[in-house]
Amino acid sequence: MHTLIHPGPVTYTGRQLRSHWIFETFGLQGDAIVAFRGPCRVEPTAMVDLADVARGEAIEAAEMLHLIAEHFDRDLHRAVLRQRLLMCIIAERLASREGVPALRREGDDLFAAGRKLSVSIATVSPVSALIHVGINIDPTGAPVPAVGLAEWDVDPDWLAREVLEAYGAEMAGVDLATWKVRGVP
Repeated sequence: MHTLIHPGPVTYTGRQLRSHWIFETFGLQGDAIVAFRGPCRVEPTAMVDLADVARGEAIEAAEMLHLIAEHFDRDLHRAVLRQRLLMCIIAERLASREGVPALRREGDDLFAAGRKLSVSIATVSPVSALIHVGINIDPTGAPVPAVGLAEWDVDPDWLAREVLEAYGAEMAGVDLATWKVRGVP
């Protein structure tokens, strides 16, 4: 699985959550996960979460660490499981940092003391499964009570490196685990 941390800012609008965006933007062909920083401004017309669309609220934050993963299968159930694994990896890495309060995962979101740290969605395209995670750095503009990494002095670049390395290793480990077993009658 390819991993990449893009150094420049990118505003996440939701339009990046489409097949081959990683390949077209960064030249990574095949299963990949990329990280970048930038504002988040997702209008309801670009949302894929129908519950969010029904509420009619935009998703917004002044700055987030964004992760986008693309896997070339079209299994939405597997994509949601990968998304939740990714959220667990993020929570584990943050729990290792001094000054970070206890985090609670509710499905595909992370919270600290009732304030939302992340947004996340998994979906499928005609050729792939896609995941987006946005972790607040500066949650200014969020439509709900939110918290960001800056409040805890957590370096977003450190978190990106840790998460991409761990997620890539998990995906490689899943492959190895499936390749080493034989079927049973």
